[in-house]
Parts: sequence; C-alpha cells; structure tokens
Amino acid sequence: MTTDRIPLQIITNQPKHLWFLMLSYAMIISISNWYDARLISIFSFTISPGALIFSLSFLLSDIITEVYGYKNARRAIWAALFFNLLFIIFGQIVAHMPSPSFSIENNVAFDKLLTANLWIVAGSFISYLIAEPLNSYLISKLKMKLDGKYMGIRFILSTIIAVFIDSILFIAIAFHALETENLIKMMLTIWLFKSIIEILGLPLSIRLAKWLKHNEKLDIYDNKTDFNVFNLDVNYNHNDNRYN
Repeated sequence: MTTDRIPLQIITNQPKHLWFLMLSYAMIISISNWYDARLISIFSFTISPGALIFSLSFLLSDIITEVYGYKNARRAIWAALFFNLLFIIFGQIVAHMPSPSFSIENNVAFDKLLTANLWIVAGSFISYLIAEPLNSYLISKLKMKLDGKYMGIRFILSTIIAVFIDSILFIAIAFHALETENLIKMMLTIWLFKSIIEILGLPLSIRLAKWLKHNEKLDIYDNKTDFNVFNLDVNYNHNDNRYN
C-alpha cells in the first residue's frame, strides 16, 4: 500500500484537539436554539439571543475547515444536528408526559416554553443545513484559490455570505407572523451582529487556527474532496496535508 492511500487518521495518529472543537460546536448549536424563542433588545435593535452565541459556531467551523478540512467540518455539522434533534425530541416527549398533581402549574409553564417554538426550530434547522455547509465550502474553496493566504479575509468573507443566507432563512421562517418591515429589520440586524462578532473574534480564530496547525502538524487542502453535504467520508490522503 502506498503512503498517499493511507487515511489521514493513520498517518497523524488521530488529531488531538478535533474532538473538543466538534463537541464545542455541537453544544453551541444546541444552546443557541434553546434561547432563540426569547427576543431581546440591544441599543434599540431587536434580535434573538441565540444569534449572539450562534456566531461562535461559524468561528469554530472556520477553524475546523481551515485546519482539518471540509470533511471534518461536515462531520461536525451532522453531529451537531443529531444532538440538536435529540435535545428537541426528548423535550417534546417530556412535555407530553403526565405531571404530578403538586407540579401541574410549573410544568404547564415549562411545557409552553418547549412547544411554542416549533417555527423557530424549523427555521433554525433549514437555515443551519444551508448556511453552515456553505460557510465551510467557501472557506475550503477560498483556501485553495488563494493558496492558503489571507486567512482573515477568507474567514470574514465566507462568514458574511453564509450569515446573510442564514439570517434571511431563519427570520423569514421563525418569525413569519411579524410584519414585513420588522422582518427585514431583524434580518439585517442579526446579520450585522453576527458579522461584527466574527470580525471581533478574528484575532483569536486566526491565532487558534495557526496554533492548531503547528500542534497537530496539519494543514488540510480539499483538492479531491466531494463537497456533497450528504457524503460522510472523512478520510484524507497524505498529500492533502500541506503543513510546512
């Protein structure tokens, strides 16, 4: 067997930090959906609070794609979707189970919280399955196009585009009952806030990506990757790693 046919995991003895990045990514996705039902006002702008922490998912997705490749970012996207589904399904099961007589009032309030955001859940899932793979796809393609240069520009450009799509889809579905003017304002506001968070977090994300590349001895390029989001292949060849 030639070296370039050996899966990346065997060559590198398994990346040391990928598991934690994927776990953090999945947790951020689940947490953001939990708080989306409660709108907040910041400097007279109305946004969903989940948007504040959800922006971190794009930062993590940028880093995973930049260091470990699109295939691993795609695996993180599906892992986060699975645990988010598990969280929601279990919540619906709990909400429909009988309550003890001494806790009916408290349980009714809790059940209302779990069941009132089905449109938010639908908007979140649809926007997630389009925007997150798009973000990783753009990171990967821009990396190859620019030969790995201008990491900061690539991170910002991919996120601004993906967040714009995410904001439009999520707000249009989750808060469809609002007036058109309010919908447009929320879309632009959330897009702006997420983009600002990405820019503010850029120094950290660039430093972390460079540190991971050095620590893992990895810098994956998706030259022969099938970008089909439903393809679950995670193996890379030795030649895909261009570290140093």
